[in-house]
Amino acid sequence: MKVQIGGVLLAAGEGSRLGGPKALVELAGTRLVERGVALLRAGGTAPLVVVTGAADVALPGVTTVHNPDWRSGMGSSLAAGLAALPASCGAAVVALVDQPLVTPHLAGASLAVASYGGQPRNPVLLARDHWPGVLALATGDTGARPYLRAHPELVTAVECGDIGRPDDIDTPADLARVSKILAARL
Repeated sequence: MKVQIGGVLLAAGEGSRLGGPKALVELAGTRLVERGVALLRAGGTAPLVVVTGAADVALPGVTTVHNPDWRSGMGSSLAAGLAALPASCGAAVVALVDQPLVTPHLAGASLAVASYGGQPRNPVLLARDHWPGVLALATGDTGARPYLRAHPELVTAVECGDIGRPDDIDTPADLARVSKILAARL
């Protein structure tokens, strides 16, 4: 029996260093939130949940969940996203809205982490039976990282350096750098 894998896109932050909510930032004519949804769709996740906070975002074909506690950090957004997935989802791929250069190749384990040059990054795959432990440690601006570090023997690293990059967008300089990378690819 094939496990249904849901997708959760964390897109609640205000982007204080960037000057506005990252979800609404356009990169090569496409908002980061739309890029994140496309990443999760390309990876075969369904259903898709987008967690918002600082900015409201409506997208067709996805469930949007507003996190009223978005200011408290990523942990509350992770909890809101996982809670919004139906019980039929046996696992979830969790991606961040500000990493538009990652690719959708992450699967095959109960805990999997995209790795770039041997360094763990996002997205991550979390089987449902790990969600309570992940959420117990996801406080403030941390997501699954504390749980994954506490259980390294359970984590499968999936090297993605040959198919993507973990660059995230936190500042206007980051946005300019990533825009140049995408322009060069086109």
